[in-house]
Formats: sequence, C-alpha cells, structure tokens
Amino acid sequence: MEGECRVLSIQSHVVRGYVGNRAAMFPLQVLGFEVDAVNSVQFSNHTGYAHWKGQVLTSQELHALYEGLKANSVNKYDYVLTGYTRDKSFLGMVVDIVQELKQQNSRLVYVCDPVMGDKWNGEGSMYVPQDLLPVYREKVVPMADIITPNQFEAELLSGRKIHSQEEAFAVMDVLHRMGPDTVVITSSDLPSPKGSDYLMALGSQRMRKPDGSTVTQRIRMEMRKVDAVFVGTGDLFAAMLLAWTHKHPDNLKVACEKTVSAMQHVLQRTIRCAKAEAGEGQKPSPAQLELRMVQSRKDIEDPEIVVQATVL
Repeated sequence: MEGECRVLSIQSHVVRGYVGNRAAMFPLQVLGFEVDAVNSVQFSNHTGYAHWKGQVLTSQELHALYEGLKANSVNKYDYVLTGYTRDKSFLGMVVDIVQELKQQNSRLVYVCDPVMGDKWNGEGSMYVPQDLLPVYREKVVPMADIITPNQFEAELLSGRKIHSQEEAFAVMDVLHRMGPDTVVITSSDLPSPKGSDYLMALGSQRMRKPDGSTVTQRIRMEMRKVDAVFVGTGDLFAAMLLAWTHKHPDNLKVACEKTVSAMQHVLQRTIRCAKAEAGEGQKPSPAQLELRMVQSRKDIEDPEIVVQATVL
C-alpha cells in the first residue's frame, strides 16, 4: 500500500470478544491501515451473553473527542467506518463529523454498515429505535460511498421488499440513487442456485467513465451456511470490504471474493475450535463462539479464495 492510509472507526467496543471496533481494527491493521478508534459503547462483552455491563458514549462526548483531534490537526482521514449505533443524536453527530472530514478531503471514502435489524424465521424486526431509520435514509446513506446492509436493512432503507434477485438489484439501484457507489447486501434469504445449504450475498458497484457516463457491475456470491450464531461478523465484513476495495477499487468481484473467503476461513476455524472446546454433542457457548481472529491472521492477510463471485 502506497503511503499511510488512515481510518477513523466509530463503533462499539467490548473488553472480551470480537464485535465493533474489536472486530474491525485487527483485520485493518493486518492489512496495513492505521486505525483511530472511537468506542461508541464500552461493554464487558457483547449482548449475546447472559450478562453485560458498561458505558455508552454520548454525542457530546463524541464531539469532545473529535474536537481534541481537530485541535492537534490530526483529524485527517482517508476512510471513515461506522457500525452499530443506538442513539439518534449520536448518529447525527457522526454525520456532522463525516461531513467536515469530506469537506477537507474530497477523496475520503465513508463505509457505513447501517445496522438496524435482521430477519428471524422470515420475519424482520428492528433492534435499534425506529427514529434512526429516517436519519439513515436522509443523512447517512446519501453521504456514504460504500454500504453493507443485510436484506432487511436494504428493504428498510429503500422502502421496497425483496423476493427475487431482480428485486434485490432494483433495491440496490434505489440505494445507488440515494448516494453510495458500492452496495453489498451481505446476507439474504433468497434461494441460492446452489441449494438450501447456501447463503446468498449480492454486490453492485457503480463506476463513472471519463466521459461522465456510468457502468454498473453486479455480482452474486454463495457461501455455505454454518450452523452457529456468530456475533461480530458484520463488523468484520465491513472492515475487510473497506480494505479490499481500497486495494481493488475497480473490481468488486475480487474485493468481495477476498472479503468473503477470509470470512469463511475465520468462521470455519471458529466453529472447529468451539466444537472441540464444548465437547462431543454439546452446543458451544457464546464465549466459545467468539471469532478466532488472531489465529486467522494469515487468512485475513492473504485469503485463499474459497468463494467465487459470479458476475451477472
């Protein structure tokens, strides 16, 4: 990588385990990025455990941290990465900061994982307050360059349902028109051509030609399902997509293959270790299912491609 590439990552933090900044920082550093992390929350562990304790950063506290960076003239970034946020005023402050950073560096790339909810047994539900949706729709997404919603979040942002691949790409076109040039629907409940053991992800990248016209590349990926509930996978995905789109800016196919293949290596290693720890016939606990990030360093740095993307 030429020169120093710096990322401002505003995400949650846990003392134990890998979600939010803990899931994003390590892969970004392994892939050569300097990362400045702002912890939107500081919890003992992720909320998939029976108990957790901790603190939540307010919008005023976020503003104070940013003002400190600005006072020392070290608020110069190439990328901003954001994930889970629960509070409307905090999200509004993030918008203000990204706006200011884009004003001083027009080439800054904002990667947003619009974490709002998911589908369980076919039914979608939000796990953040409803009043965040209009802020994402009207302010965050129009400013983002890359977004990584799941199917339910893409439906929320576009106001359209997805029942087929064609409808998914129509939704992605709506999202492109809102602002982002790169949209990756990280998971969907659409039937995969490879069968029910596979999960389908879709990507769309809009590129501008020298003459001002645009061309859009579409891809589809199918990943084998893993029978376990992992936490932090979305945060890891967004961070690695940031890194690989930086290294392959005009090739969404390669960027996504490297991102998804690295994910598969991490998840397979995690489930193997978790099952071994849990013992024969026992269900692994949340602690045993924490992502094996450090052990997967080589796979993150140079992933063997195990998931091919299909260009559509």
